[in-house]
Amino acid sequence: MIRLFGGDKPDHPMADPKEARRLLESLHGDNPAQTLEGLTHWIESVSTTEGFRLEMRIDRLLRIDEAAQPCIRALSREYLAAGRPSRAQETHMWSGIYDYWRQSGNAFARCVDAFLQNAKGADSARDALPMLLCRALRSLAQQLKWMHVRYGPVDLSVWGVFNSVYAYAELRGVAETATEIYPGELVATTPTQEFLRALMFSASSPDSLLPLEAEFAEQVIGKLAASFTLASQTGAELPYWTDISQAMTPLRIVHTPHPSPGLRFVGAGVALETLGTLIRKIEVTDQIPPEAGLSATRDTGLALQVLRHLATVWSPTPPERRHARHNVKSRLAVAHGFDGVLNALGASAPSLDIDRMGTEHWVVENVSAGGFGAVVPRLKGDWLKIGALIAMQPEGGSNWVVGVVRRLSKIEDRQTRVGIETLSKAPFAETFSLVRTSVEERGVLLRNTGLEAGEVLLVLRPGVFAPGQNLQSKRGGRVLQYMPQGVTHQGDDYEIVRFRERVREV
Repeated sequence: MIRLFGGDKPDHPMADPKEARRLLESLHGDNPAQTLEGLTHWIESVSTTEGFRLEMRIDRLLRIDEAAQPCIRALSREYLAAGRPSRAQETHMWSGIYDYWRQSGNAFARCVDAFLQNAKGADSARDALPMLLCRALRSLAQQLKWMHVRYGPVDLSVWGVFNSVYAYAELRGVAETATEIYPGELVATTPTQEFLRALMFSASSPDSLLPLEAEFAEQVIGKLAASFTLASQTGAELPYWTDISQAMTPLRIVHTPHPSPGLRFVGAGVALETLGTLIRKIEVTDQIPPEAGLSATRDTGLALQVLRHLATVWSPTPPERRHARHNVKSRLAVAHGFDGVLNALGASAPSLDIDRMGTEHWVVENVSAGGFGAVVPRLKGDWLKIGALIAMQPEGGSNWVVGVVRRLSKIEDRQTRVGIETLSKAPFAETFSLVRTSVEERGVLLRNTGLEAGEVLLVLRPGVFAPGQNLQSKRGGRVLQYMPQGVTHQGDDYEIVRFRERVREV
């Protein structure tokens, strides 16, 4: 961690309690982004200015942090809301939120380090230590979470500080000391619970979740944190491990790690049973129980998808791959979005002519019957996200494959690792019309999708599908009618609908 500096009486506006209160009150306004920017400045300033006694520094940092929480909540809601105005505004909001958590995490970690170094005033501030540790862990965990919201890359040095802060909580014997982390939070927390919240979130494959799904997952984890299990010895119900003496993320146990005093083993514990009960209740009632306290979404479909995802990744038995994966190295031409996929399937230009086709080149790392793993050397634009529709053509091949992006993880600023689910190896563009009308729509028909006999998937623009409304197309002297069975997936610019296909001779 970073050591604090010594000093005399601070020459700082917030050294005086009344002036500190006035400055914080003056920041209240109708613009949460602007207010948060000011609070970010003050938390950095108080943290780095020499001369504060530790007790005073902690007090001011706690007050600034409390003042920032309403702004954080407002900006987070706006960021996660559907239909954000523009990518630039989204980036601005993300930067404001992330910068605040970065500065607050550093500030609280410096104070913890001051205790470790037995800095001046540490004895008189010892009653604030449990609260300080919880705030430090929460701020660092939020910093890590917002890295995941942008799919990384995750800075391991933050994990190093995070693990060190928790290690100090154990060393001082306050890891299980309960405290109300913020005024108004009804349930107390402990450094151990804050530690587990971050570990279980990281272990929950956030790189396969959309931002709102990740937010909901984090809220579920927060509600269940007291039920998670942490131990210094491995066990059948503890599928993850970490080492609090290292800068590392939690990992699923594949081989027993080398013995170390810092080893900690983690599992969902009884939370897995609670999760199963919640899933069954939502399935029966089609409502998220109010008593669950989960306000991130009221969309039961999204909630069930995330809860089932958590149940799978938290299970002591790792999920088995449906298809064997084979390592390869080859180029892949990629067209994206509904229009891009239609153009690729209907184009006659050579597949790897980037200028004419508008495709990108990715590098395939592995392939299975169910999909691809690829690296994006340099993304063109900012379209790549979980759920993006793409058409792919392996180098040297003549056919296009349609798939959906299921996993994202940035390796570095210019490279991204992508996991793609294959939807069909034999897709083709088709013109469909609504039965009894002359309205025509272009779409993509997906065969070989593992559906029941006589069923197909159609990729359509949002709003084309209406429950009970049949579609039809003409091909080879036949009329094909499609009777809708339901939507299977939705993206920003497409819907995938399952239809039963019936052939009628003209």
